[in-house]
Amino acid sequence: MRLAPHAETTQDAVRKVHARVRRDPGGILAMTFGLEGDLSRLRIPNAAEQRRGHDLWRHTCFEAFVARDRDTAYHEFNLSPSREWAVYAFRSYRDGGPLDDDRLAPSIVVRRDSNRLDLDALVPLDGLSSSHRHHALRLALSAVLEADDGTLSYWALRHPPGGPDFHHAEGFALRLEGTAAFC
Repeated sequence: MRLAPHAETTQDAVRKVHARVRRDPGGILAMTFGLEGDLSRLRIPNAAEQRRGHDLWRHTCFEAFVARDRDTAYHEFNLSPSREWAVYAFRSYRDGGPLDDDRLAPSIVVRRDSNRLDLDALVPLDGLSSSHRHHALRLALSAVLEADDGTLSYWALRHPPGGPDFHHAEGFALRLEGTAAFC
């Protein structure tokens, strides 16, 4: 799936941002985010030891918002090329905050060359709740890209009207069936 730049925040160093998502019956959400372009013109942190981070969305990072179908509660995963990660829980639109739970730690692998960056993340759905493993899910996929001059561009599967807002319900454009669909 191709992510589109928000009309107010384009970035000419980027040719393409895309994502792939699959859900396995074992309760793992597997995501790959890809970035193609002149990476020398973007601020991309180097991969380091995987650990929890803070305010990752203020710099280059990929994001996944995960909600059970027909539920206003959702989780936000921030996944940095540095291999830092953060997870937030929201009861409803922007009503929530960060979670301090290492059981939610995704496995992150980063591959990079001069014109391409790929970030793979495996997220254990059981860490969110026991029902996430089997329930149909809605996802919003996005990226924040920081140019070498510090300006940010915002990319998403779907942008709602107005300014960039990854939390908006209209951004949850991807639906994954429950695991009963795998039978």
